[in-house]
Amino acid sequence: MKIATWNVNSIRVRLPQVLAWLEKENPDVLCLQETKITDEEFPTAALREAGYRAVYAGQKTYNGVATLSRAPAEDIVSALPGAAGDQKRLLAATVGGMRVINVYIPNGEEVGSEKYSYKLSWLKALEKFIARELKSHPRLALLGDYNVAPEARDVHDPKRWEGRVLFSDKERAAFQRLIRHGLADVFRQFDQPEKCFSWWDYRAGAFQRNHGLRIDHILCSPRLAEACRGCRIDIEPRRHERPSDHVPVIAEFGVTP
Repeated sequence: MKIATWNVNSIRVRLPQVLAWLEKENPDVLCLQETKITDEEFPTAALREAGYRAVYAGQKTYNGVATLSRAPAEDIVSALPGAAGDQKRLLAATVGGMRVINVYIPNGEEVGSEKYSYKLSWLKALEKFIARELKSHPRLALLGDYNVAPEARDVHDPKRWEGRVLFSDKERAAFQRLIRHGLADVFRQFDQPEKCFSWWDYRAGAFQRNHGLRIDHILCSPRLAEACRGCRIDIEPRRHERPSDHVPVIAEFGVTP
């Protein structure tokens, strides 16, 4: 089974790229973030023609998550229990016996800001939700745009980023609390090249200089992590015209949907 996550930064803009990528990679599940589109406008017909069902929780202009799958998605949760507001940032579904939780964790804007406090409170609510989900779903994957680089090797310049949003102590501690619940960062289960990143700013030639961060992750329950056969980042879509600032992360498992 192959699953993937990709912050597309507008499905309306990136739909042709998503369709081409689906044809090339043929994943069983693709989790999208920042779809930035209402549910009424979501391109279900184009994705159905490509062989994918879609469940989604969207809103105009901001946020939005969608999970595409070849098999039906069941037991859907489209809001994070305990999180303030109505931002569309979480979509949980069971596909082929795997619990797939698609998240777009808040950016936080700046350490010490109200948005940063909201991010930390959202992460606390997520931790509680995951603890409950793990009790009933031994094959669980939590994947998406975390907006957190967990380690120094996940940042092109750790000294420059130290203490800043995406790499602050409190954000990294929240990531580690998810790990302590038994989740594994499956990307790090395998030998990887140095300076592997999943996001690059649009400015200052960041992609060309590989000044990026690894902030898109696939965390898995112990049973699922044990079945993982590989995990990689596909940087090719970042080379396209009008790309997202993120690229897909893909994991493959020795289980069938």
